[in-house]
Amino acid sequence: MACPIPSKAPSDIRILTFNCWGLKYIAKYRHERMSEIGRQLAIANPPAEIVGLQECWTQQDFESIRDQTRHILPYGKFYYGGIFGAGLAILSKWPIEESSMFGYPLNGRPTAFFRGDWFVGKGVACARVRFGPGTTDVAEVFCTHLHAPYEREPNDSYICHRTAQAWEISKLMRGAAERGHLVIGLGDFNMLPSSFAHRLITAQSPVRDAWRELHPDSSLAAAIDPVEKARNLPIPTAEFNLAENGATCDGSFNTWRWTEAMRKRLEKGEDIVIDKETPDPRGKRLDYIFVGDGGYPPAFPPSRWSVESVQISMTQRHPTLLCSLSDHFAVEAVITRSSVPIYPPSQSLDSVPVSPDSPTLHRTTSKPVSPNAALSPDTYDHIIDMTHTYVSRERSQRRWRLAHFLISILVSIGCMIGVWWVGSRTYIGFILVLVSTLNFGAGILDGLIGGLFMSGELRALKEFEWEVRNARSLVVAAEAGACAGATSKETERNHKDK
Repeated sequence: MACPIPSKAPSDIRILTFNCWGLKYIAKYRHERMSEIGRQLAIANPPAEIVGLQECWTQQDFESIRDQTRHILPYGKFYYGGIFGAGLAILSKWPIEESSMFGYPLNGRPTAFFRGDWFVGKGVACARVRFGPGTTDVAEVFCTHLHAPYEREPNDSYICHRTAQAWEISKLMRGAAERGHLVIGLGDFNMLPSSFAHRLITAQSPVRDAWRELHPDSSLAAAIDPVEKARNLPIPTAEFNLAENGATCDGSFNTWRWTEAMRKRLEKGEDIVIDKETPDPRGKRLDYIFVGDGGYPPAFPPSRWSVESVQISMTQRHPTLLCSLSDHFAVEAVITRSSVPIYPPSQSLDSVPVSPDSPTLHRTTSKPVSPNAALSPDTYDHIIDMTHTYVSRERSQRRWRLAHFLISILVSIGCMIGVWWVGSRTYIGFILVLVSTLNFGAGILDGLIGGLFMSGELRALKEFEWEVRNARSLVVAAEAGACAGATSKETERNHKDK
């Protein structure tokens, strides 16, 4: 299909991100819901112009959405990754000039097959969208789905993975800003606004959280979480969570979070209406739109794009099934370009409340010599300590798995010797052969995981640690230089006084 260059750049862009919950064989009513998602995108007024989808696992579902939205979103890309697919897709009103799929180096474990993060190949779907004829009329879109949390921070066993993934996507977005392009980061980041990963992204790249731009006092977690309890605010209502807190997940309005009894009533055709004043203690925001094209002078020029509006959308239910279209709601934002450069206010990371157990993230006190060196040495030290903790655990597990592999060889040899002694025609011989086969199979699997996967993961961790240490050294050198400069000026003033 020909991709003509737009003759005129728009003054505003409408963006939407949506986790579709399109798990094949697992997600209920997947085909019907995905088809309705495409229909709702097609009839939206005004329609979205750049759309990022997550958990869109099958080509069939993607094509269903594409066919219905082709008249408003003629360009699209379904991204491949992992064993079962990345589940990521990007649709656009304007031509996609370039596209790539960046897989995260740290991405879960194959042994956690019941979680699936490693098998789907979590990563970033990258698309370069040309929305105008000018050299800077380019939006670099980054659609992602970070590793899911399975425990509460800071005790989450995968916090190192999510921190490394936040670091990687912040590098990608920072690179796009350095090229002078509009940066749009969107997706299900599986993080709370109070999380370390969220603060790392907004510190390491010149992007702003669209929701907090217009709702700076919105919640930092679910009302039942310690960080939100510390704010001493009343339990929000279901309506307040949507309108003010931007809750995209676990809210009272989403039918997939209802009790089993309520869902059964829906299946029988009963249309249950939730009172908008219903207390909503579990609703939280996991889905984000990050926008930026400047913000860290002098490394970046001042921004020209601002957030005009942001809202939660795709909250309607399926017309016949009466269920929510996904277990998440969508986030929709409109950004506007101004002819006058916008100098964003200096935002102190210390002003964001965090839970007592959550690490504090600080900016460096000196002017960063590199955008990658925007944090204080203490923050980089915390990331390094986090990495060391995970490395220690992985090395211990690798030793046990390799030991199991060696032991399985010995056990299998012993079983074969036993078969030779008792003969193969007795039931004991059959049991020994079965034990040998199952034992050796499990041993080989552990040997492959310990010898290949974990070794590769440990090397990825070494690369990550080097990047963090390098950024820390830049900060320390810059602060030492600033201190030396200040001392020199003070000495010079003392000489003049004498």
